[in-house]
Amino acid sequence: MANVLKDEKKQQIIALGRLGWSLRKIQEATRVRRETISAYLRGAGVEIWPPGRWKREGKAKAAIEVITGSEAAKAAIPAFAGPLNFNPNPENLSTKGKTTATSKAAIEVITGFGAGLSGTESENSKAAGSASACEPYREIIEVELSRGRNAMAIWQDLVSDYGFQSGYQSVRRFAYKLRGAQTPQARAVILTAPGEEGQVDYGSGPMVREPKSGKYRRTRLFVLTLGYSRKAVRLLVFRSSTRIWAELHEKAFRRLGGAPRILVLDNLLEGVLVPDVYDATLNPLYRDMLAHYGAVALPCRIQDPDRKGKVESAVGHAKKTPLKGQRFESLEQAQAYLDRWETTWADTRIHGTTKRQVAAMFAEEKPTLLPLPVEPFRYYQYGERVVHLDGCVEVEAAYYGLPPGWIGRGVKVQWDELYVRILDPKNGSLLREHVRQKRGWYRIQSEDHPQQTPFRVVQLLGRAGRMGTHVSALCNLIYCQQGEVGVRRVLGVLSLAKKYGTAAVDEACAAALEMGVHEYRFVRRYLERCPQAPLSLRQVDPLIRELVHYRDLIHTKTKEQSE
Repeated sequence: MANVLKDEKKQQIIALGRLGWSLRKIQEATRVRRETISAYLRGAGVEIWPPGRWKREGKAKAAIEVITGSEAAKAAIPAFAGPLNFNPNPENLSTKGKTTATSKAAIEVITGFGAGLSGTESENSKAAGSASACEPYREIIEVELSRGRNAMAIWQDLVSDYGFQSGYQSVRRFAYKLRGAQTPQARAVILTAPGEEGQVDYGSGPMVREPKSGKYRRTRLFVLTLGYSRKAVRLLVFRSSTRIWAELHEKAFRRLGGAPRILVLDNLLEGVLVPDVYDATLNPLYRDMLAHYGAVALPCRIQDPDRKGKVESAVGHAKKTPLKGQRFESLEQAQAYLDRWETTWADTRIHGTTKRQVAAMFAEEKPTLLPLPVEPFRYYQYGERVVHLDGCVEVEAAYYGLPPGWIGRGVKVQWDELYVRILDPKNGSLLREHVRQKRGWYRIQSEDHPQQTPFRVVQLLGRAGRMGTHVSALCNLIYCQQGEVGVRRVLGVLSLAKKYGTAAVDEACAAALEMGVHEYRFVRRYLERCPQAPLSLRQVDPLIRELVHYRDLIHTKTKEQSE
């Protein structure tokens, strides 16, 4: 129950309910919301008649009778004995004596929205038995109810698409006759200061036709709700990833004109890598994006959605009201429909908890949001790499050096279109930052070249020496001429022995030494041209011109890299 009243007020409400008073009259007399009154009356076992039906009783007490629905009939209402203080409607007071009449129960209980009620029918027209204004739209309402849509969504569509002139309560009563009443559940309310907190979550969106397959596909609904004003930003996407999750946050911040200081989320993988109520491990891209805007993430406990009940309610509101049973031909069309509903209905509604308009409260909260930075966040990719024997890590077929001492150890790498950043896996400190290179190119700073040959490279050259004299000579020349860059090429030469045999590789290395082409690719092509038997130097003549040209290209490339 949303409100807890004093025992005196509670007994007052129960007494008036047993006397046959309507919820509206009890609200006017006690200044208590009708939802709260209804909950206490049900708890006390007092019968509450649904809207639109007469309470049929054999006799009613004239001293307490309330006449509704007719201005001609008057009933006397004496002062209530007790602390109750109210101002009854003068039109319902009688000065001619006591009469008996049949009382009418409460017609409606207004919840949720306070805007757009100017078209409600008068009680006199209902008493006269006039037809509902919704009767011409009966088929439309029945179809929408069969799709699971609520009365508010149906009324909004009738106003927007058909020019419906009557109010929400007319559609609500008509829908109740067709479907029946629904009892809302009580929820706990978490109060936050303006600009302090926002809550984010995913929900299921409408069916939208996907351009590639041409079939309808269920979309994902991203919702960010501000904790103070309940202003929400709702965005639709086909699929989700870490980058899409971060980009949706950034787009929501831009729409709001600022960012909240805290973002409450559940433990989905796009935002949280390792859930922990005390020290959760956030996704690095998501963490850095929030830090760019000055916000921090606050993951909930596992399986505890009540902490972010405001965004849960906002997701359910969108799923039940504008998107229920809808299908769209494109994602742009679905987003435009959702944005129109957000502006026309969601922002102008009177929130059921705050009893204030969402747009008015957001106008108060917007100046307290964190200002947006001048530049948007620069997105990057990230991963883990193991430092190779040449002291480099590989990123998209290019190689980037680290300081000495990291061979064989794992590091974290971030890269975008311009830079590659290598980070310490323990504390996240920056080890090296390099400019992006072309595929196959190396980037090693001069101070990162080791003063002595690393022990593992010595072991690698020892393996080459055991394979053959020419293999050992060629591998040592490759490493001496190319340094750390040549380590991978030495490995390539040694790997050819698994396919062609040690003798064939030694013969190819001898040919490479005689021609002065100290390259792994020469040895590989030499063996590919004649895999069964090694070629003589005279048979290699057709390759000489190609390989000499390739050697010149290698020297030019090495010179450009060094510069």
